[in-house]
Amino acid sequence: MNSLSELKPKIVEKRWRPDVEVDLIKLWDEEGLYSFNFSKDDSRAIVAIDTPPPYASGKWHVGGAAHYAQIDMIARYLRMKGFNVLAPFYADRNGLPVEVQVEKAYGLNAHELASTPEGRVKFLKLCREFLDKAEDEIVSVWRRLGCSFNYWRNGTDSVEYRKITQATFIELYRRGLIYEAERPVNWCPRCRTTLAEAELEYVEKEEYLYYIKFRVKETQDEVLIATTRPELLKSCGAVAYNPRDDRYRKLNKLHVVVPIYNHAVPIIEHEYVDPGFGTGLMMFCSYGDQVDVRVFRELSLKPVIVISSDGRMSSEAGPIAGLKVEDARRRIAEILDGEGLIVKKEFIKHSVPVCWRCKTPIQIIHSREWFLKQLEFKEDLKRLLDEMSFKPEMHKRRLIEWIDSISMDWPITKDRFYATEVPMWRCKKCRSTLIPDPGKYYRPWIEEPPWENCPTCRAPKSELEGEGKVFDTWFDSSISVLYVTGFLRDRDLFEKTFPNTIRPQGIDIVRTWLYYTILRVYQLTGRPAFKWIRLTGMGLDEKGEAMHKSKGNVIDPEPFIEKYGADAFRFWAAASAKLGYDYRFSEQSIRTGLLFATKLWNIARFISSFPKPKEPSVLKPIDRATLAKLGKLINEVDKWYSELDVYTPINELYQFTWNYFASNYVELVKSRAYNRDGKFSKSEQEASWHVLHVVMDAVLRMLAPIMPFVTDSIYRRLYGRSVHIEIFPEARDEWLKWDDSLADKLAEVNSTIWSYKKQRGIKLSDSIRGVVLLNKSLEPLIDELVVLHNIDKFKEYVGEPPNGCIRLSSEVCIIED
Repeated sequence: MNSLSELKPKIVEKRWRPDVEVDLIKLWDEEGLYSFNFSKDDSRAIVAIDTPPPYASGKWHVGGAAHYAQIDMIARYLRMKGFNVLAPFYADRNGLPVEVQVEKAYGLNAHELASTPEGRVKFLKLCREFLDKAEDEIVSVWRRLGCSFNYWRNGTDSVEYRKITQATFIELYRRGLIYEAERPVNWCPRCRTTLAEAELEYVEKEEYLYYIKFRVKETQDEVLIATTRPELLKSCGAVAYNPRDDRYRKLNKLHVVVPIYNHAVPIIEHEYVDPGFGTGLMMFCSYGDQVDVRVFRELSLKPVIVISSDGRMSSEAGPIAGLKVEDARRRIAEILDGEGLIVKKEFIKHSVPVCWRCKTPIQIIHSREWFLKQLEFKEDLKRLLDEMSFKPEMHKRRLIEWIDSISMDWPITKDRFYATEVPMWRCKKCRSTLIPDPGKYYRPWIEEPPWENCPTCRAPKSELEGEGKVFDTWFDSSISVLYVTGFLRDRDLFEKTFPNTIRPQGIDIVRTWLYYTILRVYQLTGRPAFKWIRLTGMGLDEKGEAMHKSKGNVIDPEPFIEKYGADAFRFWAAASAKLGYDYRFSEQSIRTGLLFATKLWNIARFISSFPKPKEPSVLKPIDRATLAKLGKLINEVDKWYSELDVYTPINELYQFTWNYFASNYVELVKSRAYNRDGKFSKSEQEASWHVLHVVMDAVLRMLAPIMPFVTDSIYRRLYGRSVHIEIFPEARDEWLKWDDSLADKLAEVNSTIWSYKKQRGIKLSDSIRGVVLLNKSLEPLIDELVVLHNIDKFKEYVGEPPNGCIRLSSEVCIIED
């Protein structure tokens, strides 16, 4: 038996200090704990995490930082389960946001500056410098959070990435899935670019509904038509009523004369018309919305484009030409009213599409763009979803509904600058479209074409004009999983990695990043893009509101990490909500995380006083019950981690560690572990040491993915190595066969006695005046309970407690002196 003088804690520091975290980050870097190494001879399965490349436009708020911390938790868990985990971090550096930021910072107009090759080069350089600074700030946050990502400096604007994007375009073009066409497109006048359906948001606006007189050409009768878009009168191509609306049957196949512009258009029947809206007569114009687009296409009507790409009325608009759309609406209403053509106007609320970036109302104009076919793949994609595991399953419905709603092919190009260029030249002489071979990064707007002569008409290269358009940023981002897994670069890596891919992302970009990735990967490989899809809710402020700079409620994570430590922040990130639900910021939860880290440290410091013995041949009943409880915990935590959810693991670990292990078992066995009076045998004492270490070891390993700093610091002190090279604990078969009810009884008895003492103002360490009656079922605990609660007098009883005692619980009562 060890003497009391030998039982001193190996952990000398009396409290956990979060500033130690920085030193651990350096140590992990030196040890190369998280480096990914691929070898064909490595028997381990590879899991590739398609880490969302964040847009490098500024610091994360607490929601963004929590999201990436959760991704790291999953990566760490998978490593402990024996997988070789590829978890890269690189930035999304393409697209409009950086252009807008640079325009604001330098007070310039991108389209004006980039109108020449020299100006475009200068503008791209400004964008790149801004992105470098923003990326460094993001990287500093996730590194301080202890995220174990493999940092790749080559982001989406790198030559390597853009080369792959262009190669996929060339492949799909050659297979007939990409085509160029002039079509009606959603257009943002502020961003001066095409928008895909997925890039639209809808806001409720209150606007006038104008009731306007039209004249029937054949009869000279007047009819009223209600519209919110009188500025589109010039582009009116037809007027319609619902076939079931008897009021207007007499007008079928007649014509109305459009006021102000005096051109006649046919009156038709059409199912799209809502008889209950306005007067039941509806204008089809080019273009007010996608219904107009469909009707013009269906009826082969000739469009008149009255809105230009700058958001002003074109010369076709006559008296309102040159005005901005909203100004033109007011002006044409004044003209109509002046001529007595407006009968009335009323406010209505309706849904208006706006640009998801700048919130400008979108217009539909004609633009020549490159399109990727998607309509013909809708049913294939819905079937493909069943081959991927959605976590949680409930969000799969979002994607299905989005696929069902798609009504046009995807316009994949934009008239912008900081993005991957479309690899195409056009012969000015024969107008042939020339697409080069893949394998190189092409910049057609500034580079010489890769042909000496036009392959079609043999015109010299001076006649070959490079494409100035760039790809939609989602066309780039949608190949992220292919980039991560080595597609087109390392076939062996790709074939071993691609079967086990995880996409972790927010529900807000299901219809963009997730949908486009599944579409593109299927078109390129014929395979599902992912094995698992992990979908998180939105990060909210303390009031439950979305965080936006415009609202002034963006919460910076760094002050909280500095104050409480990364582990405490990660505790909140894990404990804030179940997977798939919105998670609200809570400083109190972060504070609880720090208290939990401190509690772990205190438990570990106590346990460090005792050596880890060989497995004892005999355990006391409470020891077996504790291990039984541990076994259930291991299986429960493992199950939820495997579901990619960290909410249940952190909450179960917190409850077990604090409310049972620390508060009950540790307190109970202190007398046996120290054995100061020699009351316990050596085997009983060592049994307590064994259970203390087994539980502590398992808890640290289960908690390591979520709170990597304090667990590693403790594990190194207790067991001489990093917890992050350990495997995830497994419950032993005998633990799962043992009964854990005695552990619950222990917690109940302790709680009732402590409550009794508090109610009577008795210190927890003081004895109870009177006789404590303990049920015979507590016999395995009595010798240690007596010491724990400083019970001077006690008796055992069988069955119901005797009359005249104060009943504390079903198994404890007191006869007071």
